[in-house]
Amino acid sequence: MVNIPDIGDKIPLMFRAQTKGRSQLQYIDSKKDENDSQKWVKEWIERVDENPPQFGQEVKTKEYQISWRFVTNGGQDEGIIRPVMGAYGIPFYPGSSMKGAFCQACTPEQKQRYHLEKDSDNPSLLRFHGGYPVNDWTENLLDIVHPQQGWQVKTPNTRQKPSGESGFALISLYQPTLKFGISTSIEQPDWEEIWTIWERALESGLGCRVSSGYGLPKDIKPSKEPLYKCFLKGQGMAPKSLDGAREFRPNIFRGAIRGHSLRIFGGLTDAKNAEKLVNQLFGGIDGEATQGLLAVDFCVKSLELGTFAKGYKEPTYTVTGELRWILTQSLPENQQECLKKLICFLTRFAMLLGGFGKSWRRADHSIFYEDYYPNKPLIGCHWQWGDKSSLINDNKVRDLTHVHPFIKDVRTIAKQWMSLQENIPITPDNSAKWRESWHPKNVEVWGRIAEDKDDSLAIKWLHKAYQKLDNLSIYKTSVTGIVTKNINQVGRLWYRMYPKNNHQYLELLTIFPDDSDDCAYFLGFLDENNGQEGKFQKIWPK
Repeated sequence: MVNIPDIGDKIPLMFRAQTKGRSQLQYIDSKKDENDSQKWVKEWIERVDENPPQFGQEVKTKEYQISWRFVTNGGQDEGIIRPVMGAYGIPFYPGSSMKGAFCQACTPEQKQRYHLEKDSDNPSLLRFHGGYPVNDWTENLLDIVHPQQGWQVKTPNTRQKPSGESGFALISLYQPTLKFGISTSIEQPDWEEIWTIWERALESGLGCRVSSGYGLPKDIKPSKEPLYKCFLKGQGMAPKSLDGAREFRPNIFRGAIRGHSLRIFGGLTDAKNAEKLVNQLFGGIDGEATQGLLAVDFCVKSLELGTFAKGYKEPTYTVTGELRWILTQSLPENQQECLKKLICFLTRFAMLLGGFGKSWRRADHSIFYEDYYPNKPLIGCHWQWGDKSSLINDNKVRDLTHVHPFIKDVRTIAKQWMSLQENIPITPDNSAKWRESWHPKNVEVWGRIAEDKDDSLAIKWLHKAYQKLDNLSIYKTSVTGIVTKNINQVGRLWYRMYPKNNHQYLELLTIFPDDSDDCAYFLGFLDENNGQEGKFQKIWPK
């Protein structure tokens, strides 16, 4: 008998139990040179067959590219989502899933014609062979999911992340081109109709996490208009994967607007009902999984990934594209119209007061505070409406006097949506006790007109004293947050330079006060100068 030392370490991670000391695919340790998830991916692609399976001659095929990422849940490992694998380790989209998506896209007459009804005694006239990637799908497989709504919205103590909100690994295919196969026993099939139905199925997205932007096709003309769409242009810090690859992630829009939904509903009802409303809109898990009514799709028109090289080599993006919100389920007409208004105003709310992606709570310092550099890290992002139609239709806040009625409208539309749901009370006096619930007693908005990008007043207060005589400062306090080697604290202030017109900006401060002296002194300073020419004035509440 041959004695093989450390034989357990020679077993590929794919075949190990998900337990400490054997394999922990979800766990990410930034101090390790190689995490288990990275090793798992390397072992997988080293052994996988280079050639995708070939469909038989009787099978008709078509290829479609996924616009961002695609994942199907193989379900083999507890706590980690990784693709379904076919012959020779090649990932694929199962034929059974393909049939289910096709059936959902059929009319009742089409289901009957192809014998696809569940209770049909006749065998289906169509056979679905699934889909395989035909381009190089082995790059950028390791994806990261980083839930933060507890830390960003709820918890008072932002020096400590709530449990369950650390980043975890997800294995997904990056922009794969999938070849799908269908065969039939019909003598003269109408292939144009069959592929039209399949493309209608593709519109709704395939695989897991569709509401987050995964699994949506590229370059397919939609059969129906999105519930709401707008054109955006932005720049900021690009996220990096574990292997250091930089990427623009369309799910930043869903993350930001989901968070704002929590804030708005959290100021109108209790925490449990606010969570229920948000899960209904965007999907979530609360005891059981909920499919969201809304899926996000960002159709990129132009994208430049670069590096901010002034002292720090940080990955950056500059992007333009069309943001689309897609309705995933049928709704009564009155609910659909109300939901269209709601997602429209939530998107405008995010644009007015913040931004999307990393450092969304700050205006882009590279634009509005160039003196901060060159030897400092990049801070902030900057977003604006990207075309003439969005400037006309979505840019409803064009002056400081428009901010208060706009915020009031957002809350009014949220109440209208709540009134259309069963057993959801509107109880502002019993609202969620979260750090950033949007309630008149919990948040203040201050604003002024900045004449141009160099006229920003408050951006310097994030780093220096706002009142030099008494050396009063909000730098590295609970108001602005503390970021050091050992502390990463979310602050209570958002800072935005919202483009107005003629090179002017609405300079906006959103503050969720705490009981600290630093916050009290700062609000007192703002109040002393309230409404003076060139100074900040209180906009909300009044």
